[in-house]
Amino acid sequence: MTKILMVCLGNICRSPLAQGILEGKVEEKGIEAEVDSCGTSSWHVGEPPDERMQQEATAHGINLSHMRARQFTIDDFDDFDKIFVMDTSNYENVLALARDENDRQKVDLMLNVSLPGSHKSVPDPYFGGGAGFQKVYELLDEACEKFAQSLV
Repeated sequence: MTKILMVCLGNICRSPLAQGILEGKVEEKGIEAEVDSCGTSSWHVGEPPDERMQQEATAHGINLSHMRARQFTIDDFDDFDKIFVMDTSNYENVLALARDENDRQKVDLMLNVSLPGSHKSVPDPYFGGGAGFQKVYELLDEACEKFAQSLV
């Protein structure tokens, strides 16, 4: 079973949505995978995903209400096969905790799946309007679909 971790800053917008999208795609394709999410900061630990992101997810048939934010730990390198980060800041923060090359090899930017070698970030919609949440959904949906296909 492949274990995948989605990482953003607070674990209330991008990474829970990525988790929810990928969970649906692997289930739909009959792939045995475990998906989780977390944040590099501790600001929102224990909180549910942002209400605006929950609304966006619900509009696409995804329920995020059961999720609670948690912070990335070094143990996540041992517990997960692949660690997808949402932006370059999160990428640097996660790599700073890597103990060795094996840990570093597990980490990649999520959009490198759909836009190989682009090193583009999933924009943080937290301080923007509703259109930002829709754009994040579109970007993550495409990347998660391509990743799920790679697991078939």
